[in-house]
Amino acid sequence: MKIRFFGKEVALILCFVFLFSGLAFAQGKDMLIKGRVMELDFAKKIVIVNEKTFIWDTNTLFYDEKGAPIPFTEDRLKKGTRVSIEATWKKNRPYTIEVISLLPK
Repeated sequence: MKIRFFGKEVALILCFVFLFSGLAFAQGKDMLIKGRVMELDFAKKIVIVNEKTFIWDTNTLFYDEKGAPIPFTEDRLKKGTRVSIEATWKKNRPYTIEVISLLPK
C-alpha cells in the first residue's frame, strides 16, 4: 500500500517543481523600476534611469502624476524627473519601455 502513495507523492512533487521553475524563468524578462531620469536623448529615444538604459517606441504608453494618459512631449520628461518604468527585455537590445509614469515630486 505504501508504495502506491509514494509514487503519487513523487509525481506531485515533480509537477510542483516544473510549475514553479517555469514561472521563475518567465519572470526574468520584465522589469519595474522607479527612479530619477539621469540622461535623456530625444533623437535616439533613449532614457537612462538608475544607470539602466531604456528605449521607447510607438507602443509606449505615457502617464502623468495622476495616472491619466498623456501625449508624449519633450517638456514633460526632463532630466531629474522621477519616473516609474515597466519594460521588457529582448535579446541584444536595451530594455523597451511599455509604460512610463511620471511620479509626484
